[in-house]
Amino acid sequence: MTTTLVFDVNETMLDLAAMDDQFEQIFGDSAVRREWFALVLRNALTLTIVGQYSDFVTIAGASLDMVAGVRGLVMSPNQRALISRQMTELPPHPDVPESLKLLKASGLRMAALTNSPPEVATKQLDNADLSKYFDHILSVHAVERLKPHPDVYRHAASAIGATLEEMMMVAAHDWDIAGAMAVGTKGAYVLRQGMARNPLFVEPTVTGDTMTTVAEKILRLTTS
Repeated sequence: MTTTLVFDVNETMLDLAAMDDQFEQIFGDSAVRREWFALVLRNALTLTIVGQYSDFVTIAGASLDMVAGVRGLVMSPNQRALISRQMTELPPHPDVPESLKLLKASGLRMAALTNSPPEVATKQLDNADLSKYFDHILSVHAVERLKPHPDVYRHAASAIGATLEEMMMVAAHDWDIAGAMAVGTKGAYVLRQGMARNPLFVEPTVTGDTMTTVAEKILRLTTS
């Protein structure tokens, strides 16, 4: 069976820790970056559950205002622009380029699937020099649902010309893997430092603590 790998973008391939200096400057604490992005994901999931849609950039901005509000701060336009620009200039995690190169060389089809709007996704992957590895760069904006809504993964399969059973979702978020596997895909979980697998979710097809390990396991699985 042909396997098409579908990669999440933010945190899975791109390193949000590059934004820590900006959060340190604005809030006096780089740890606020992690608090903010966790809130972004929480707000995205909640909107999806209640059947509302806002694009990921809008959610990120609203979440930034919430984090600032808790601290009695008001974000200036320049500060908001700085965070927004940095999101499009994130570097890849060190283990990502070589892993993608290895997987691409094996002949596997590869796509990116992100909550970010299409223009942001393209900028992110272009700036990180990763676009060349993907046959498709897909955004949830096409279905106006955020991951892990089932429609997102079904749309991805249709867009890349694969069945759900032929897809493998690669992500550093267990809820993304769980959402994809719930509609019939396989799942590869990049268990990055500071993350833990949720025992209530279905066990991923592949798990590794680096993209390198995950890529090696995928190759063994697809060539066996």
